[in-house]
Amino acid sequence: MNWGPPDESEEPSDDASDPADDPFAASDTILVAADPATVFAFLDDPANHAAITPGLTDVRDVEPLEDGGKRLSYTYRMAGMGIDGEIVQTVHDPPERHVFELRGRLTGTIDLRLAPVESGTELTYAATYGLPENALTRVGAPVIRRFNERQLRAALENVAARFDGSE
Repeated sequence: MNWGPPDESEEPSDDASDPADDPFAASDTILVAADPATVFAFLDDPANHAAITPGLTDVRDVEPLEDGGKRLSYTYRMAGMGIDGEIVQTVHDPPERHVFELRGRLTGTIDLRLAPVESGTELTYAATYGLPENALTRVGAPVIRRFNERQLRAALENVAARFDGSE
């Protein structure tokens, strides 16, 4: 498994900050038993994100963008509170990549990369989040890092479960 960012050669290099030290960044990879085009199409439907992402309780006002991506409003529950925001898809590159920008009280980016492998698709999910200040002061960086890693891993496992043939 690739535990680092999905293709570090494309990421800006900054020796002063290591993403592994950022409590608001997480990255993980999973194998999905479906071809990249099928997985991409699944991830291209905002309703599916609500089904696979823990804490994402509402996706609404979906607006298609000229590049094939989408803009939408969402509600995410974290630490007992609902956080409303907007997601704008900044990269829509079938069947290889989705990149989303989170706007509002919860900010950040989500980068989903899909690569063909013999058994299906290697799906890498890399995210960096900016959290509301009151959530930061209540729980602290180590708790936030573990929370982000668990949420990201659960989302990946939920995607893989959709294609494992047992449903």
